[in-house]
Amino acid sequence: MKNIFLIILSLFLVTSCQKEIDLDLADQSGKIVIEANVTDQAGPYTVRITKTVAFTQMNQYPAVTGAQVVLSDNTGQTEILAYIGDGQYQTSTFVGAAGRTYTLKIQAEGQQYTAQSTMPQPVHFDGLEQDSFKFGDKTSYTLLPIYTDPAVLGNRYLFSFTINDLPKKYIDVFSDNLNNGLPNQRPIMLPNDENDGADHEVVVGDTIHVEMQSIDTNIFTYYSALLELSNGSGVTPSNPPSNINNGALGYFSAHTVSKLSYTIQ
Repeated sequence: MKNIFLIILSLFLVTSCQKEIDLDLADQSGKIVIEANVTDQAGPYTVRITKTVAFTQMNQYPAVTGAQVVLSDNTGQTEILAYIGDGQYQTSTFVGAAGRTYTLKIQAEGQQYTAQSTMPQPVHFDGLEQDSFKFGDKTSYTLLPIYTDPAVLGNRYLFSFTINDLPKKYIDVFSDNLNNGLPNQRPIMLPNDENDGADHEVVVGDTIHVEMQSIDTNIFTYYSALLELSNGSGVTPSNPPSNINNGALGYFSAHTVSKLSYTIQ
């Protein structure tokens, strides 16, 4: 079955080496799909609720209206989100902060769904460093995110980037399994072939807009599986493991955000 998250796969050009993850390949038409984020940046924060459709149907995902969506944290903060259309429910006063554990509760179509996510402490995003290599007469570029991983093992990161003002977003996830407590040495690979799933081949003068997120382990697992699916066969009728209970698809992520831009030279 297709769902809104599988469509994301067609937007991603990724390079990720992860351990094998068991994925649910069952028929999941008509299931609830939840996309929810809380960050350490100023709100509002949005929860989007839709439903899956059959793999053979057009990519139109019905919005779920009339749901009750409640966001809370372990400090006692709580808010009922307001519906703003297109399956989206939004906060008005809720404040996200690192170190807190967030709980999402959704009552929709006679079912209750819950999820938790703990926002890690931010890791300082110090800069971006360009490198390049040649294959034949073609020059390809990479960007090295400059940051130092904290000494405690278990930090997880998501990097996404866009090129110039183009809408397509590329994504990858990093862990500290091999470089715990050390400066990062893993680069972001930039698109180098318009025929390899990219909308744009990066050249000198392009500006790359990079977002770094510190994410929790459940979200790392979710995106690792998403990337594994994308690398394996492009769009596929399987779904990455959700951290939302009761059979819902999607994710709930509490994460920090840092952004930097770099112009290729």
